[in-house]
Amino acid sequence: MNRQFTVKCQPSLANARNAAASLNTLRVAIFAAIADILNANRAIRPSFSGSLGVKITVESISNRALRLAGLSKLAILLFFLSAGALAQSSSAVQPAASRTKDSPIKTLDELRTSITEKLARPEVRRGQIGIKIVSLDTGSVIFEQNAEKYFMPASNMKNFTIAAALEKLTPDFEFVTSVYATAPPDNDGIVEGPVRVMGRGDVSISYSFFDGDYFKGIDRLADAVAAAGIKRIEGDLIGDETYFTGDAKPGGWEWDDLQFYYGAEVSSLPINDNAVAINVAPGPLGYGCTVRLTPPNLIFRVINKCITTPAGSKQTLRIVKELDRNIIEINGDMPFRGGAFNGFVSITHPAEMFTALLKQRLEAKGITVAGRPVAVNSKDMLPDGLSVEIAKIESPPLSVIAAKTLKPSQNMYTETILRVLGEKIGRNAAAIGGEAAAASEKTSQELGSFVVKSFLREIGIEDDAIIQYDGSGLSRHNLVTPAALVRLYAYMGTQSKFASVWLDSLTIGGVDGTLRNRFAGTRAAANIRGKTGTINQVSALSGYVTSASGERFAFSMLVNGVAESRTRVGLIDEVVVELANFGESDKQ
Repeated sequence: MNRQFTVKCQPSLANARNAAASLNTLRVAIFAAIADILNANRAIRPSFSGSLGVKITVESISNRALRLAGLSKLAILLFFLSAGALAQSSSAVQPAASRTKDSPIKTLDELRTSITEKLARPEVRRGQIGIKIVSLDTGSVIFEQNAEKYFMPASNMKNFTIAAALEKLTPDFEFVTSVYATAPPDNDGIVEGPVRVMGRGDVSISYSFFDGDYFKGIDRLADAVAAAGIKRIEGDLIGDETYFTGDAKPGGWEWDDLQFYYGAEVSSLPINDNAVAINVAPGPLGYGCTVRLTPPNLIFRVINKCITTPAGSKQTLRIVKELDRNIIEINGDMPFRGGAFNGFVSITHPAEMFTALLKQRLEAKGITVAGRPVAVNSKDMLPDGLSVEIAKIESPPLSVIAAKTLKPSQNMYTETILRVLGEKIGRNAAAIGGEAAAASEKTSQELGSFVVKSFLREIGIEDDAIIQYDGSGLSRHNLVTPAALVRLYAYMGTQSKFASVWLDSLTIGGVDGTLRNRFAGTRAAANIRGKTGTINQVSALSGYVTSASGERFAFSMLVNGVAESRTRVGLIDEVVVELANFGESDKQ
């Protein structure tokens, strides 16, 4: 005779973390209860059904055992009944902890629960996390937490600057660099007096646009001068960087950042990302290290105190650049036959490097420059009459430069674009209500920030949703809300007439830019497009991702005050992968 008792228990959300352990406890308790009431000739064959259901089959039980089993059955049922009542006290949602790593999340409740659990982890409890996710297909809010609170955005600030530039300057905008003289060259190709090279923020005069070649960018301008028939310049080669007004270093940048390439100062006459490459390698044992700058040293002074020590010794190399002078001091030791150091150091007064390099390249093409290369950042210092344009070059369109800015997260490019935005759009008296006097008193950066704020207001972002101290996000004084970033992404992705250009400028997960080493092997790879942000104790990611069911999401996630970068980035990436997997079918 077979008797079968079947009881099912499903855990509540409150018991989710203990569900697996509770199942084992229940199984042990049931077996123990049955063992106490059955006699020696019984046989037990358990089987289990359902995710947490328990199915017990008892065979060949004597009548006496069955009477005892009836009492025990009541106790067991009461035990399960209490568990079932607890389960009904809240909606039953399978917890993330009980799913396999790749198991799909199919319902919105499951998705929200899973994200909430991730944000509550002990390792991020002392930090602040802001997140907002919206569906671009329905407009509904999928998830949000602290979405209207302020967070340091790091390089997510670049989103606002570049979006405003694309909208106001348009993707076809080109940056022009001109060469002026008092008159065209004479029949012998001679230009009397000095020439003025006026920069207007063309960041493409750089190795970054020419496969690492430090000279091709400046050679374009040298070739344009040669094409104008110029063979000799009788005066100085003046680098005019007066197009921008205000400080070359944005307010709020930390001193520690200023000597590195990512803290390079801004100039309207930029050259090679306003930084020089530096290579330091061990020399002969007991002698000084070797130092090489690229381009070759034109305006830098190098103080080399680095010594080559025995092989296997500890490397103590230290490289310091003075804040306002192109002086690099190298100290410490490098082990003999050890590896070299390669890095970048920022340039003070980039226009000086520009004119020095241009003079060198002109002379390499047979054009003599009788005077000196100099740089001028005040209109009062410019000679009169240098107003005849004799040569010029144009940059690639802004659409190309935008991608070269956002994908690698280039700070100096963003700051330059912000100032061009201020000069081309913001200084127009009509843009600030006809107050020409007020416009004349503002710096290029202030005017650029004004244009950004005006654009954001046009697309429905409140003025106080963003506090802007720079264009790139390197300043720790910047504050934004996740909601503002999501609104920007929603507009640029669905309403802007330049949506495709915007999308092409963003970094792609597992493919390029700052996301090239993230999301490999997940559904987010080659799916998520967005902009990262990283400064000390801050990580951010805003962008677009398409779910497994085809739904398009715009999201922003800002993590502040969590010390470990790996923890911050890991949390963000888990949420993005979960969005990419959302709605996935069990059938592969």
